[in-house]
Amino acid sequence: MLYELSTLSCPLLSLGEAATRAVAWATEGSKRGELLGCWRTELGTLGRVLLLRGFDTAECLAAERERALLSQNPFDGGDIVTALDMASFAPFPFLPAVKPGRRGSVYEFRTYRLKPGGLAPTLAGWQAAITPAHDYTQHLVTNMYALDGAPRITHIWAFESLEERARLRANAYGTGVWPPKFGPEQILDATSVIGLPEALSPLH
Repeated sequence: MLYELSTLSCPLLSLGEAATRAVAWATEGSKRGELLGCWRTELGTLGRVLLLRGFDTAECLAAERERALLSQNPFDGGDIVTALDMASFAPFPFLPAVKPGRRGSVYEFRTYRLKPGGLAPTLAGWQAAITPAHDYTQHLVTNMYALDGAPRITHIWAFESLEERARLRANAYGTGVWPPKFGPEQILDATSVIGLPEALSPLH
C-alpha cells in the first residue's frame, strides 16, 4: 500500500464545499485508489482540506497524480482552491494498512523533517516502541515516510478529544515508553496540525 496526502488551500468559509468536491474527485478515481479520509484543519495552518488516499501499486498512484496534474480543474476545486500540494508516502512496513472506520473525533497530523540518513534509525526506534507504548500507539492511524521532497515522516493519530491526546502523551512520556529511542535525534523540525473529519470522510 502507498499513500497520497493532498493539501488543498481555500478560504475559510469555503472549506465544506472544497471538501465535498475533493471527495467527489477522489471517488471518480476509485478504480485506482481508495479514499481513506478527508479533514479540515482546526489548529495549525487554517483554511486547509487534507485528503488521504491509498493505492495498491505505484502505477495506480502515478496515474492519479497525472490525472490531477493534467486537469484544468484538479480535485474539482474550481475558483475555490487557491493552492494544491500532493505528497507520496510509503507506510512504515511493520504497521497495518489504514482501514476506513470510526477512529476518533480529533485527528493529529505530525510531520517531522529528518536529517539526511535519519529514516533508518527512526524506523527501528518506532518498531521497538510500538508495543510497549500500546496505550498510546493504539491511537496511531499510520506513520509513513515521504517518497518525494525533503526526507520526512508524517504520522496521523486519532483521539476522542484534545484532552485525551494530552493525557495519553503525558502518560507515555512519564513512563518512559515514548518517544521512540533514537527518534528525536533525527528530527530537524516538526509541525503539528489538528484536523476534524468531514461528514463524508471514511475515517471519522
